[in-house]
Amino acid sequence: QVRLVESGGGWAQPGGSLTLSCAASGFSFSVFGMSWARQAPGKGHEWISGVNYDGSDTYYVDDVKGRFTISRDNVKNIVYLQMNNLKPEDTALYSCQKGTTAFGDDRDYDAWGQGTQVIVSS
Repeated sequence: QVRLVESGGGWAQPGGSLTLSCAASGFSFSVFGMSWARQAPGKGHEWISGVNYDGSDTYYVDDVKGRFTISRDNVKNIVYLQMNNLKPEDTALYSCQKGTTAFGDDRDYDAWGQGTQVIVSS
């Protein structure tokens, strides 16, 4: 079955960096767009970035544009989220999602992982 396992979360100081990874299995990874979403304490689920099936197109919400970079490795079946210049408001549970199409801006998803916690604090 589809399995998505995130890793790489933790604590970072404001201005610091973290790289999240999401290992995928159980489906044809290179066919589908993948995305990252987050849920901050007391807030709803927020789609923040997506990448198309071959990594050639990427998408970001304004809050993270210029600071976060999504990428994927279709040999290792991993999608990454490089997060730079972190801010306290980036504190959230980050999860990866499998899209339902090949596109990176597909906000629909049919599988997601348990998430990895990111805390940004001084």
